[in-house]
Amino acid sequence: MTTRSVSGSRPRVRWTYRAVGGFALAAMALTACSSGDSDDSSKESDSGSSSKKPSGTVTVFAAASLKESFTALGKTFEKEHPGTKVSFNFGGSDALAASITSGAPADVFAAASPKTMKTVTDAKDAKGAPATFVRNQLEIATLPGNPKKIATLKDLTRSGLKVALCAKEVPCGSAAQKALDASKLKLTPVSYEQDVKGALTKVRLKEVDASVVYKTDVKAAGGKVAGVEFPESEQAINDYPIALLKNAPNAEAATVFIDLVKSAQGQKVLGEAGFLKP
Repeated sequence: MTTRSVSGSRPRVRWTYRAVGGFALAAMALTACSSGDSDDSSKESDSGSSSKKPSGTVTVFAAASLKESFTALGKTFEKEHPGTKVSFNFGGSDALAASITSGAPADVFAAASPKTMKTVTDAKDAKGAPATFVRNQLEIATLPGNPKKIATLKDLTRSGLKVALCAKEVPCGSAAQKALDASKLKLTPVSYEQDVKGALTKVRLKEVDASVVYKTDVKAAGGKVAGVEFPESEQAINDYPIALLKNAPNAEAATVFIDLVKSAQGQKVLGEAGFLKP
C-alpha cells in the first residue's frame, strides 16, 4: 500500500512540476513578447518623431540662373509634400548674400559661386558645410540668327558692337572677366547688369548685340536668343553651392528641399536645364 501510495503520487508530482514549468515558460514568453512589442512601438515612435513630414513655407534665396529649374523643383516639392510651399527670391548671388548677412529671413541659399557663398559662411550664417550641387558654363547670347556674325569671344571687342555683361561682383560677371583676362582681351560693355537675367534681357529687347551669360540661360530663352560657345569658357566654369541657413525658420522642410535638389530626381531636372554635374 505504501509502495502504491508513493508510486501513485509521483506522476502527480511530476505533472505539477511540468505544469509549473509550462506556466513559467508561458509567462516568460508573454513577457518577451510584451517587451518586444514595447521596443517596436518605441522604435516606431522614435522613427516618427525623427522623420516628421515637411510642412509650412520654405524660403529659398537662389541665383537668378536657377530660376527655371528651381521653380520646377519647387512645384515637385509642393506636390510630394502637401501642405508645403516654396517661396523663392531669385537675384544676383552677391546681393542675396548681403541680404542674408543683414538678417533677411531665409531657409536655404543656393549661390552661383563659392565666393558669394563664402560671404555667408564667413558671417557664420550657414549651418554645416555648403555642398556643390551643379556647375555652369558661359556662352555668348546674340539676337536670333546671330546677325552680327559673332563667332568668338574676341569678336565682342569689335568696334561698334554693343555688349552687356554682368556686374563684376556677380558670379557671371566675374567668370566673364576671368575668361577675358585669360584671353588677354579688353572689353568695355555698354552696361553692367546686376544679374544674368538682366544681361540676357538686354539682348532680348535688342538693346545690345550680345551678352555673356550662362548656357542655361540661353537654353531657357528658347528661340528668343542664339547661343555661341567659346573655348575660353572652360577656364571659367562656376561651381554652385547650396546651404541650409543657421537661423532658418523652417529648417526641417528646408533640409528635405535641399535633399531633393541633390537627389537623382533633382539632378535630372538641373541637367535638362543645361547645368553640368558637380
